[in-house]
Amino acid sequence: MADISITQEHQLPLQQAKDAAQKVADKMATEFDMTTQWDGDILSFKRSGVAGTLALRDKEAQIDITLDFLFKAFAGPLEEKVARNMKKYFADAA
Repeated sequence: MADISITQEHQLPLQQAKDAAQKVADKMATEFDMTTQWDGDILSFKRSGVAGTLALRDKEAQIDITLDFLFKAFAGPLEEKVARNMKKYFADAA
């Protein structure tokens, strides 16, 4: 079960949604030193202690992040930052 789960609605065509998801992933990769990889419409990301997926669906993007024990203390600030980026790149881009 994910420690952080955020659903962001959007009105973007699939390619623009993928571009937005990539921007979210690039931001996370830079800030948190994560690696990312696409598998169809699902973007996986990970680093030591943190792993997750960003799945694109019709009119919504769903991000699920699992944190190991040491990172659970940072769940609140991390969730706020990810939610802000999701809104910035998906909702504001519509």
